[in-house]
Parts: sequence; C-alpha cells; structure tokens
Amino acid sequence: MAKPADYTRQRILKAATHLFAENGFDGTSVREIVTKARVNQAAINYHFEGKEGLYREILRTAAAAMTREDPDLAQGESVSREQALRRFVHQQLQPLLARDEMSRYIRIFAWESVRPSKVLRRFMASNAAPIMTRAVDLVRRFLPAQVSEQDALCGAIWLMGQCSVFVRNREHFAQPPFGLAVDEAFVERLTDLVTGLALRGLCREA
Repeated sequence: MAKPADYTRQRILKAATHLFAENGFDGTSVREIVTKARVNQAAINYHFEGKEGLYREILRTAAAAMTREDPDLAQGESVSREQALRRFVHQQLQPLLARDEMSRYIRIFAWESVRPSKVLRRFMASNAAPIMTRAVDLVRRFLPAQVSEQDALCGAIWLMGQCSVFVRNREHFAQPPFGLAVDEAFVERLTDLVTGLALRGLCREA
C-alpha cells in the first residue's frame, strides 16, 4: 500500500507533467502546480527541492519512457531510412491526438526545442536526450559521411521543429483563421506531408 508521501509525490508529478506539456517550463508557475495537485508549496520543496528539481525529475522520467516505449523507432537500420523517417514524424505528431503521458513528454520536448530551459541544458550535460539522439542518427542516414556533427544536429533540430510547431500550437491552429480539424486522418495526412517535404530536403543533401 502506497504511503501518503508517495501519493502526494505522484500527484505533484502528474499535475506538473500536464502543465509543463501545455505551457512549457517558463509558462508554468509553482502556484499553478500546487493548485492543480491540491498540495502546498512546501510539498514541492520537500519532494523535489523546488520547481527546477521537479522539472528535472520529469525530464528523467520522460527520457526513460521514450527509450523504453519506442521499439519501432529503436529498430534503427533494420527498416529503410524512409520508413524510419515517417515513423519518427508520426510519433512526433501523435500528441495532436493523444492525452497520455507519452504524448505529454513529447510536448515537453517540443517546448524545449524552441525555448530551451536552463534545466534542460544542465540535464543534457549528463543525460543524452533520447529523442534528439534518435533524430540526429536518423538525419545522418540521409547525409554524406563527411557532414559535421553540428550540421547533423541542426538538421535534427529542423526536423523536430517541423512537427513541434503543430504540437505546441494545437489549440491555436484549431481556431479561426486556421480552423484545422485535428483528427486521426489529419495526423496521417500531416505525417505524409512533413515526411515528403523532409525527404525532398534531406535527399538533396545526400
């Protein structure tokens, strides 16, 4: 049976993950977290030593989950580079539909791709961000062998950015003047579109 302290800790993590996914690290306040988790600020300080410690714990959990629960993308070169690209793009766009923990983790990294927090920078100094590592490895399959690591990284950031702009602005794009009807069919079409555009760009560099 879970102890009351463990229950409180999990409630904070769940509430904070939801808020960080919706608003990013800078856009989420401690007050919002304690209100949603129905705890006081002292509980966050006790369990995580503040907002930054709480965010680090969520980043660690997200990194572990994305490594563990991504068997298809982990196949590496056992699938064609074109198949691997589409699977990657589709995974990045899944948060448009899903509201599960994995989708929230992807949204958190989508926020970080455009406005990296100081917490993430410190986190990446000692933890390989799995989604970025996977993106770099994928992009390298399309680029000449002599391409620098920096250029491959820039290509990976570009690829993730094509997806994250939709994920971050999901609610905004559903409203006028855009009026995008986001459903499974839309995500499949968008996956094909982004994959096709990426292929045209990457293959030109090969």
